[in-house]
Amino acid sequence: AVESLIGSFILIFRHLLLDSFFPIVQRPIKVGSAFEGWSPREEDIVYRMFVPLRPPPGHIFRLELDTAGERPARNFRVWVEPVCICMSERLWGSVLCFLHHSEEELRNQDTSRLRFLCSGSFLDVEKTACWFQKLVRTSWVVLPQSAYWRLTVLPSSRSCKFMVTRRNHKSLTMELVFGVRQGNSDVFVSSQSTEGLFTPSTAWPETYAVAEAKFFGHMAGLLPHNSCHLTCLQLCARILPGSCFSTSTLKTVVMHLLNSTHPSHWRRMNVLLRLQEIMRYLHHCLEEKRLDHFFIGNENMTELASLPLPTREAEPLNLFQHLAKDPAAHAEALREYMDLRDR
Repeated sequence: AVESLIGSFILIFRHLLLDSFFPIVQRPIKVGSAFEGWSPREEDIVYRMFVPLRPPPGHIFRLELDTAGERPARNFRVWVEPVCICMSERLWGSVLCFLHHSEEELRNQDTSRLRFLCSGSFLDVEKTACWFQKLVRTSWVVLPQSAYWRLTVLPSSRSCKFMVTRRNHKSLTMELVFGVRQGNSDVFVSSQSTEGLFTPSTAWPETYAVAEAKFFGHMAGLLPHNSCHLTCLQLCARILPGSCFSTSTLKTVVMHLLNSTHPSHWRRMNVLLRLQEIMRYLHHCLEEKRLDHFFIGNENMTELASLPLPTREAEPLNLFQHLAKDPAAHAEALREYMDLRDR
């Protein structure tokens, strides 16, 4: 139902945006715990789909790294830049090159819509989110689902989040997260904010959500039927609230273990053993003050995901580097681990 509805939205978006200078909406990609199958509680399920954006005719999106930021929370800015299309004007129909035609010739090409989504020369996340929300409201009235579902657009400054309620009062919550692909890879810059940090409206944090979704899809074909890896993730996510550990931390631990242990070890009968192994791995990482990012500089990672060359060749990234720099934070993390283990 979710895929069908989102697919209908995307078709309407493309029709509405035909021959405009708004960003081009690409096919959505399923990401996150709901589609991977490990949402902590049914009432908290959000079906999240990642919508890649391409630049309109005569423009490119150039990604600029915010050098003030440090890994693992890397932010980029999306610079919207006009480019020469003189050699391909016939392919674009009525679109003329912005760089090599006079203002009079370009009079009928309204690029103000694209500039409406920018702050200066950079694509603005919050303006783009507002644009998406308006597209959803406009499209809803012509969708067949509107006859028996009710739409509620939910507050969100950096994505398009909405709920549809059926006549039987059952609700589905969905979120469209948008971003720009890095080259031809599975790494994107995303509209979602960096966890626990203030993110300016022109900042697009780097995300590996699509690569993670590919990894879990790949593992599903290798693991035994009805394996326990998703149950382990779900149980770990349920006990995290109130601790200093994020779901992304435990997810990274589980991905490392999935990639380094034999698939047969993840049979459902072994769920308690695997939970103990997850806790031991986390404890070891805390004692060493080191948890490596699953994709950046990981030589043992499956070749399934397409990664930029700098990501593949980078030094392994320590997600616990803040604990190495802050003894008080490290001591607190160890105390919270003991509480987590007892839970």
